[in-house]
Amino acid sequence: MPGIAGEKAKSLTIQEPFHGAVLNHRHGVQTADGLMIRVSGEAPSGEQVTVNGVPAQRAGKGFIAQVMLRDNETDLVAATAGPAGREEHRVRVVWDRYSQPRYRFSIDDNSFFLRDIAQQGYHSLFDCWYLKMLRDLNRKYGVKYTVNIYYTTGSDFSLPQFSARYKGEWRDNAHWLKLAFHAHADKPDRPYQDTPPEKLIADLDLVAAEIHRFAGAESYAPPTVIHWAMTRPSVFKPLASRGVRVLSGSFKYGGRYDINYRLSDEVSEYLSRHNAWKDFESGIVFSLASITCNKVPVERIAATLEPQAEDPNTAEIMDLFTHEQYFWPFYKHYLPDHPQRIEAAIRWVTERGYAPVFFHEGFLGGRA
Repeated sequence: MPGIAGEKAKSLTIQEPFHGAVLNHRHGVQTADGLMIRVSGEAPSGEQVTVNGVPAQRAGKGFIAQVMLRDNETDLVAATAGPAGREEHRVRVVWDRYSQPRYRFSIDDNSFFLRDIAQQGYHSLFDCWYLKMLRDLNRKYGVKYTVNIYYTTGSDFSLPQFSARYKGEWRDNAHWLKLAFHAHADKPDRPYQDTPPEKLIADLDLVAAEIHRFAGAESYAPPTVIHWAMTRPSVFKPLASRGVRVLSGSFKYGGRYDINYRLSDEVSEYLSRHNAWKDFESGIVFSLASITCNKVPVERIAATLEPQAEDPNTAEIMDLFTHEQYFWPFYKHYLPDHPQRIEAAIRWVTERGYAPVFFHEGFLGGRA
C-alpha cells in the first residue's frame, strides 16, 4: 500500500534513513564515486550487523554503518546472524544525484484571469494585469510559474470559451509559464478526497485537452497539485500514467495529518519535516510545500523560509505556493499586498542562490 514504510523485522530495524527518503549532498558526502551516507538503527545487543555487507559499529542496541550510494535508487539491507538465524530489514532510498538549491513557484485555483481575457478580448495575453505582473517578476528574477487551472468558474465561464488565437503567445512564453490541471472547479472543497480515480482522471483529461487546444503542448505541464491535495491513493498509478511525477502538499495541517493525499500518518509525519518522499509503487515523489504566500504577511516571508534553509532536510528545495483569487479586488478575501508577498518570497530565494525550475523536468527539477 502507498505510504507504508519498509518491511520491518521484529528486532532489527533501520531507523535512518526512512524508507522512500530522497537524499542529496546535504545528507552525506558526495564524491565522484557516489553519495556516502550514514545508516543507523537498532539490533539485539552483541550481534554483528552488516549493512549492504559493510560491518556496522555497535553501541548497546544501536548500530551505525557508512554506505555508498551509487545508483539512483538503492536498497539498504541490514542483516544479523544471531542464535535465531539470519534476520534482515531493508529500506529503499533515492539519491538526488544532480541536486542543486532550487525552487518551484506554483499558483493554485486559477480561473479568474482566463475569464478576464476571454471576456475582454485583449490583443495580448499580457494586457491582462495578472499575467503582466507574472511576466514582470519573471523578467526581474527569472521566476518560472506552474499555473494550476480549473475547467470552469461556474455559470459564466469554462475553458471551451477561451480562444486559441493566443496560442503563439503562450508558446513564446512557455519556457517560464506552464499551465496544469488543478480541478474541475473550485467547489466543492476536497473534490477528489473520496471520489473514484476515474472521476479525477476524466477531469484531468478534460482540462489537459483544453490546454493543448488553446495554448499548445509546449505550455502544458502535468499536474503537481490536485485541489486540496487529497485523493485516494488508488489514483496514484493512473496519475503517473498521465505523466505526473510529483505531488505537493502540506502533510500536516490544522494540527493533524491532512492535505496529504491520504498517505499514512507515519509518512505524513516524515514529509512534514523533509523536502520529499518517494512512493515506489507508483513512482510519484511527494514534495513538501515550503510556504503559501497568501497566508504569510510580507514581513514574515523571510522568517518563514529561513528556518527551512537552515535545516538540511528542507534546505535544498523551496516549494513556493500561492492562490490566484487573493489577487483580485472583487474576491471577498482580497489581499492588496499579495503581489508584494510573492515578490518577497521570490526575491528571498533568488538572493540565496536558488534556481527556478519546473518539477516535471528532470528529478524534482534537478538535471545533469
